[in-house]
Amino acid sequence: MVLTVLLIIIYMAFISLGLPDSLLGSAWPTMYPNMGVPISYAGIVSMIITGGTIVSSLLSDRVIRKFGTGLVTVTSVLMTALALLGFSISNTFYQLCLFAIPLGLGAGSIDAALNNFVALHYKAKHMSWLHCFWGVGAMTGPIIMSYFLERGIIFQMGYRTVAMIQIVLTIVLLVTLPLWKKISSTHNEELHAKESNPKELSQKVISKKELLQLPGAKQALLAFFCYCAIEATLGLWGSSFVNIVHGVPAETAAKWASLFYFGITFGRFLSGFVTLKLNNRQMIYLGEALLAVGIIMIMLPLGQFTAVIGLVMGGVGCAPIFPSMLHETPVNFGEEYSQSIMGVQMACAYVGSTFMPPLFGVLASHISYSIMPFYAGGILLIMVAAIKMLNKRVDKKRLTEKVILS
Repeated sequence: MVLTVLLIIIYMAFISLGLPDSLLGSAWPTMYPNMGVPISYAGIVSMIITGGTIVSSLLSDRVIRKFGTGLVTVTSVLMTALALLGFSISNTFYQLCLFAIPLGLGAGSIDAALNNFVALHYKAKHMSWLHCFWGVGAMTGPIIMSYFLERGIIFQMGYRTVAMIQIVLTIVLLVTLPLWKKISSTHNEELHAKESNPKELSQKVISKKELLQLPGAKQALLAFFCYCAIEATLGLWGSSFVNIVHGVPAETAAKWASLFYFGITFGRFLSGFVTLKLNNRQMIYLGEALLAVGIIMIMLPLGQFTAVIGLVMGGVGCAPIFPSMLHETPVNFGEEYSQSIMGVQMACAYVGSTFMPPLFGVLASHISYSIMPFYAGGILLIMVAAIKMLNKRVDKKRLTEKVILS
């Protein structure tokens, strides 16, 4: 019963986590003229948010070990709510940059905390549905913002509305804080019953250097970097690709490219059911295969329709990869190290989504936007190789442990 109640709250938290992610893009066309800055300055705000997310992800393991998942989640959502309230009263670009810092710091901590909590306590289907709910939030954010903008109301009201939603969630999390402590305490007792030295297990904190020495850790971090690089590149440049390469009008291209995110969201909903038949590794392999098909369809010179179907297929392929890799973390590295590796994995994911799409933009401006599927395909090959090596090293470690125990 307690796990069910917490699961509902976590789903709510991930909808809330997705809401702010798409607000800036949907509101920026009305924001930058009012603030008297170039349209390109949206990238500065986005980089500050992502920078804070990376930092908080890297520090999340120590913070969560000290204060617990529940308290960190409450604090992070409150921080996000206050940052959004800050956006809602901002009239200058510098104010946006200031409030972007706590927005990023809050997002990174809650992401790492909840992903690890679900990986430890729930089945793989819930991880897929969890990230499906993030997609629901990401799609709802622009709807809220457009509701006010279409009625001639200033963008600040859109941010204020989302902030109010975050504050309500903060209150719910605060009320249910004892439930988080109860689950964590029960889990620790179960670990104590299994391990000969449970105290060492539950209190183990390792440095980033030690973490990188874990079998498969480097390959896992590379895989997360590559996955988010692909997702962010296709999501950001898909519209420009069909517009420039296939001559689709900009308005139509924007709608078609949004189907990529629909593919991810709907694909994660379906993935939750498929996990009842396939394990995490099989889900990752399936996602890689579907993603490869989507990229090849975009790559082939078969016209607009094939390219759009390729974007949708790419989104469906992306759907199971990220949640399955997250859910496999305690299996790959042990529950005692899962929170430490989870934070670094999320940081690498954010680095990939931050820097690889702009790199493509630079390359495309010098070569051609038609290289997008080749760019994404090359990163996919690196990810496939990294995951294969990760699985090989984890299997080798398990075999060695079995030999020692026997």
